[in-house]
Amino acid sequence: MCGICGIINLDNSLVDNNSIRLMMELMKHRGPDDKGIFIEDNIGIGFVRLSIIDLSPSGHQPMFSQDKRYVLAYNGEIYNYIELRTELISLGRSFLTTSDSEVLLESFIVWGEDCLNHLNGMWSFVIYDRVNKRIFASRDRFGIKPFYYYRSEKTLAFASEIPALLKLINEKPIPDYEIIFDYLTLNRTDHTSNTFYKNIKKLQHGCTLVIDSNKLIISKWYDLSERVSCTEGFKNPAEYKELLSSAIKVHLRSDVPVGVCLSGGLDSSSIVSVLLSEFSKNDLNTFSAVYDNSFSKNEAKFIDEYSQRIRTMYFVTPSSENLNNDLEKFIKAHAEPVPTTSPYAQFKIMELAKDKVTVTLDGQGADEQLAGYHYFYGFYFKELLLTGNLILLCRELMFYFKIHHSCLGFKTFLYFLLPERLRKSTNIRARKYLLKGFINEFGNSSVITKNLYGTGTLRESLINHFEFKMEHLLKWEDRNSMYFSLESRVPFLDYRLVEKTLASSNEMKIKDGMTKYILRESMKGVLPEKIRQRKDKTGFATPEDEWFRNTSWQSIIFAILESDSFRLRNIINPEIAKELYRKHLTGKINVSRDIWKWINLELWFRYFID
Repeated sequence: MCGICGIINLDNSLVDNNSIRLMMELMKHRGPDDKGIFIEDNIGIGFVRLSIIDLSPSGHQPMFSQDKRYVLAYNGEIYNYIELRTELISLGRSFLTTSDSEVLLESFIVWGEDCLNHLNGMWSFVIYDRVNKRIFASRDRFGIKPFYYYRSEKTLAFASEIPALLKLINEKPIPDYEIIFDYLTLNRTDHTSNTFYKNIKKLQHGCTLVIDSNKLIISKWYDLSERVSCTEGFKNPAEYKELLSSAIKVHLRSDVPVGVCLSGGLDSSSIVSVLLSEFSKNDLNTFSAVYDNSFSKNEAKFIDEYSQRIRTMYFVTPSSENLNNDLEKFIKAHAEPVPTTSPYAQFKIMELAKDKVTVTLDGQGADEQLAGYHYFYGFYFKELLLTGNLILLCRELMFYFKIHHSCLGFKTFLYFLLPERLRKSTNIRARKYLLKGFINEFGNSSVITKNLYGTGTLRESLINHFEFKMEHLLKWEDRNSMYFSLESRVPFLDYRLVEKTLASSNEMKIKDGMTKYILRESMKGVLPEKIRQRKDKTGFATPEDEWFRNTSWQSIIFAILESDSFRLRNIINPEIAKELYRKHLTGKINVSRDIWKWINLELWFRYFID
């Protein structure tokens, strides 16, 4: 796991060594163990290394091919590098190191761009062909590892993090108000190639970027929908468990200590249980966020199910005081606004883990393939209605209400049945604090309600969550872990598991009013029953509603809402925002997520734009 950066001068001028070194310095937290630089004519590539596999100096980057033709800078892990290395040796290739980096480089030499289909892992990388003067860059299937770029008439620059690009460019950063609109109204980011900065883009997941004869070509190399359509789903839970165990096994490959971020939920607990039962990882380290029992979403009672089996369990309790103290550090670490304080809980977990392990595993990605969020019931109910499967619809509606005693599934069912125009207006009306001028100028361009909520089947909705929703979660995980020089791995996003799960029938995901049916069944006798039969969905929740009622936060929030800079953004009506906050303070309403978005957005403007 590392940080990469580079500059390509399209006017063929020499690359400035100091510019590359400045970009590397701004990302040194991503790679404190080593650094390297390659400059040749109009091409400059920088690299900072976090050593995970082959800790020796032979894993140094930028890495040259044995004939010195190709130069590689790579961020990520190729989990099947051992198998690929064996295959490449059988094809006549030789190796000087035991690193996955050299396997990646040799794979490109042998298979060209088709090497991507051979890889099982997470990555963003750049390979420079010194003979043909051609740059080839790629990003992994689901966007686990980041790749940002900036393009002007004379230069194209890329980096693993946005601040490295901001320091490079001379022009003032320009906020992208369309992205800000989606952030405020729909809690969504990272659903297009746009970032919060107009002049900085990101390479989309499953895409390649080529610079040839100074022409920039971006192509999609991986199509999830196409892959799912030609994949056979799971036949039974035993088959699912076998592949999940295989995914966890390859994600354990490391020459440094590995731990697990344990939330107490079904997904991370399944990883822990498989590690204990199948791989005898009795020396496992786990890291968890817990709260006192006054917080209804405290998961300590579920995490405690492992207290007799795991000797080294570590805990942190994020608090309003912590967030206050870390506020500037956290916002600058992410460099783009986040719509909830949940990533802050993960931030504190990574801080807890940083001196104990170098690699963490967690359950990210399971919800998007197994319909784990409760609003997926709405998609399923909609499909049953549209296909005329009314008997099963009535049965699932009955089970849902009986088990969950909630109206959320019914509300989302009705919401997804609305025309796209009404879905969009419903979300806008719920944000009464937005100024009409801001809505009129940027509201029509939003496509989330169409792309994410307009599907007719459960499978389509799950695939669209991979395409338009999941990447922001992966970005937050990358920023939180790499800020503390940790590599975070996500076994549920092994592409073999994703494709086969999404290709499986609806009944493998939702059955008898319960989500994640096949995972629950596969974990019988492995996972503690208290966790396996959980009906709620929590995630990295924080008691932010109470945090923002604290006296110290009242002064912060009112100072922001009453500031000239906040008012002059012409996005939010300060008087309406203050009135909503006053109601929040009385406990009449809970608008903590909106409050956080106001704070985060304004401070982001001050730190990065102003």
